[in-house]
Amino acid sequence: MNDWGLAGVWQVEVEDAVLKSAPGHIVFRFHARDLHLVLGPSASGKAVRFRVLLDGEPPASEHGLDIDENGRGNVTEQRLYQLIRQNGKITDRTLDIEFLDPGVEAFAFTFG
Repeated sequence: MNDWGLAGVWQVEVEDAVLKSAPGHIVFRFHARDLHLVLGPSASGKAVRFRVLLDGEPPASEHGLDIDENGRGNVTEQRLYQLIRQNGKITDRTLDIEFLDPGVEAFAFTFG
């Protein structure tokens, strides 16, 4: 619980991880109503497309403000992105976020 793993080619620093080539994944186990991730676009400023799965499925009605029901979103600026907002009973969940473009910077998960 509250552990995350990376898949793909990442450069991991003290404060962030940068995806060097796409695709790349972050998988995270959590227990909270809301799940947010601080993200930033590539150094060029080009938007980075991503897709979120919740327990292996699109989040549907449990999507956060920054993704659609199919789990799709774009990193367009450095800020906090709301990925998941659960509606019912809070249980242990697994988030898989796949970045479809290189260069995204991932900083920190937060909860609500």
